[in-house]
Amino acid sequence: MKKLLLVAAMTALAACSQEGDSNQALADANSSGNEATAAVENAIKQSNATPLQKEQALALMKERHDNYERIGKAMRQAKQGLDTNNLQAVREAAATIDELAPKAESWFPAGTGPDVGKTEARAEIWQQPREFAAGMAEFRRAAAQFNQVAAGSDVNAIKAAHANLGKTCKSCHDRFRLED
Repeated sequence: MKKLLLVAAMTALAACSQEGDSNQALADANSSGNEATAAVENAIKQSNATPLQKEQALALMKERHDNYERIGKAMRQAKQGLDTNNLQAVREAAATIDELAPKAESWFPAGTGPDVGKTEARAEIWQQPREFAAGMAEFRRAAAQFNQVAAGSDVNAIKAAHANLGKTCKSCHDRFRLED
């Protein structure tokens, strides 16, 4: 996992055309690996936690839905901004996604699955907490990378980072989301 994160970090640096100290890149990759490990452990703790009361669960499920709607709207805004060369719109969208990505995993505590109410979340989220946490860690990384690259002016790099974020989202959706 750390090697994968190291490769991703090095790729991100190369894609951004930024020069950087390779020792710093290694330190950043190791930090990301530690963060991913902590996220997995947190996901396991959450999956074993006492489920919420139904009213609390339904309120959190609505919050989760609303926030994912915001992420989806921001993804569309970024795409439209890229299509019309409106980099300010892309930057705003990237910032929104990057702001919400670190919060996303907390929207799935025990007791907020399909057995409680209407949701597009599959039960596998709670049955496979390590895999879900890994997907969430990748989402956070891709969102941060997109936000970082969007701050620049290399439209091709921004498009590539947006596409990578979209692939990351799709990967998780394919495994953990019910499609309409």
